[in-house]
Amino acid sequence: MRGHPSLHPSFSPSLVLSQTGVGCLPFNRVQRAQFFQHQPERAVSRYPLFDRSQIALADVSARGHDLRAADCRRLDAPFERYDHPEFGELVQSIALARRQGRPVIAMIGGHPVKLGLSRYLIDLMERGIITHLAANGAVLIHDFELALGGGTSENVARWIQVGQFGLWHETSRLNDLIRQAARRGEGMGEAVGRVIEEERFPFRELSLAAAGWRWGVPVTAHVGIGSDIIHAHANCDGASLGAASYTDFLIFARAVQDLEGGVFLNIGSAVSGPEVYLKALSMARNVARQRTEEIRHFTTAVFDLVSLPPDYRTGTPSKEHPQYYYRPWKTILVRTVADGGRSYYFCGDHCRTIPTLWQDVVAAVSGMCERAA
Repeated sequence: MRGHPSLHPSFSPSLVLSQTGVGCLPFNRVQRAQFFQHQPERAVSRYPLFDRSQIALADVSARGHDLRAADCRRLDAPFERYDHPEFGELVQSIALARRQGRPVIAMIGGHPVKLGLSRYLIDLMERGIITHLAANGAVLIHDFELALGGGTSENVARWIQVGQFGLWHETSRLNDLIRQAARRGEGMGEAVGRVIEEERFPFRELSLAAAGWRWGVPVTAHVGIGSDIIHAHANCDGASLGAASYTDFLIFARAVQDLEGGVFLNIGSAVSGPEVYLKALSMARNVARQRTEEIRHFTTAVFDLVSLPPDYRTGTPSKEHPQYYYRPWKTILVRTVADGGRSYYFCGDHCRTIPTLWQDVVAAVSGMCERAA
């Protein structure tokens, strides 16, 4: 390499460490670019990697749980109702969609599970009201832990101080199930639900994934690599993670293809929910357009804690305003329903909004069935 005509005269390959190739690279941008340009193609990264084999997992029994099975709300438990003048409109839209055979797709973040609200969603799945449940990776982790050991959610402030946050032996089995899902061509959600049911986990009645498997309701997991605790474990395989979660994305996108006349609910997901929905809807509309079909007349609703102005449907603020970047507003409440849809925003505690939604939708659907009979 020495004397190569295109290299800077000051470049010396002896500056490069033989072990990693990165610890003592050429010292300015031009020299670094020249060095890498003339390296043979490598089968591994040029940069040092974290050695996960050094990670020490601990037994989850030593961790404790912020949420236990006994804390999960029962359907007959009293709750404080949520009140909003437009709530009834959404309820009627959901009931009408199901009566007409149109889908009700729910995308959730982790907090509905962490707040012990799983039974409400499970009941809506069992009744055939929620036809697809999409979730981020945290939902699947909490769901698995809860079904397996009757508890989930840890004291992050305590365990991050000693470098044990998320590093629990029992939870690492999810990575093995994800590998299996990739080999079988399954989505991540269906694989986890299948195993919880087949192995009869002790608290499987609290599992969203297991309920989906029992009732044939797709439960899909939409994962951002590095965002979930199991990604730090030595048995995590990135390729399998990507394959299984991508299968879930395609299952979700297929469900969105039927959204005309249906309902999309986004419950507590400020980033992944809106973004996954946006891409899936674009895919679905692309195919529909080629078939001279439309996906325009549907209802969306966002359940969250961020205050929005009463005229949120008229559009988002300018790019200079911080709330311009609040994705549920611009994506779910404005842009994707601008040509024929209807959107709703409900700002409130999930412990009030979800039970109220469950109670009112069940009553509305039952009332429609009775009138039809």
